[in-house]
Amino acid sequence: MLSILTNNAAMTALQNLNATNRSLETTQSRISTGLKIASASDNAAYWGIATTMKSDNAALGTVKDALNLGAATIDVAAAGLNAAKDLTDKIKNKLVAATQPGIDRVKVQDEITALQDQLKSVADSAVFSGQNWLSVDSSAADYNASRAIVASYTRDGAGAVTINTIDIDISDKVLYDSNGNLGLIDKDRTAGGSTIAVSAIDISALTDSAADITTLNEYVAIADEALADIVSASSSLGASKARVKTQQQFIGELTDSITKGVGALVDADMTEESTRLQALQVQQQLGVQSLSIANQGSQTILSLFR
Repeated sequence: MLSILTNNAAMTALQNLNATNRSLETTQSRISTGLKIASASDNAAYWGIATTMKSDNAALGTVKDALNLGAATIDVAAAGLNAAKDLTDKIKNKLVAATQPGIDRVKVQDEITALQDQLKSVADSAVFSGQNWLSVDSSAADYNASRAIVASYTRDGAGAVTINTIDIDISDKVLYDSNGNLGLIDKDRTAGGSTIAVSAIDISALTDSAADITTLNEYVAIADEALADIVSASSSLGASKARVKTQQQFIGELTDSITKGVGALVDADMTEESTRLQALQVQQQLGVQSLSIANQGSQTILSLFR
């Protein structure tokens, strides 16, 4: 039925054209943003999941930074222990040389004193980001022998967040502790009848007497014991570094996996969208032509009255 009041064909064509325009706007938005879900209105469930995962991924980025900081701190402490090992070994060698009768022990002591001073300098300068694990004051109010490195950020099924750490006990790695001289270098050690710290060894007054030679041998044993403790501390710190390195690798892989998961949820397939764009543009042109043809129906009615 032809009517001058209601143009059914035009209304249908207009509805189809509007639907095509809405689809075109959606496709153009996806192309411009690269996202098929850019807001909660696109898909509330997926948008919520993706937003939470993005937030967690950002937190993991902070964890990665913390691990890098922790690894650097361990590297500095390890370098200090390695230097201390070499210096303590040299002190032991000087003491061994001093057991030779007739040697000038005053000059040997000058060398030992220089090595002792260098040991203290190494310990005091092993600082990274304000932290020194080798020279401490365990009597300080803020002292904690357990050093924590943030290692992970997890969210369980109920949404509860947990932050885990890698804890490193530095009590057996400290070279100097001003609280009672309890470090590996400044604490008193006993061998035979001698009790002394490596940092306090002084052989300048010792002679070739049997008693003094015995004392020298005891000093050698004390230096050797300190050296063994430093080697043990270095090994323990190396194990902690390996653990941190493994966690760094895991966090990197986890971050990549989450990024891929978020992308699978919200990223637009640009190949698919470009194909859809071309199809919608053709539909839009045809819709305009269809509406134009439908609007010409009123002219057909006029021809009936000629």
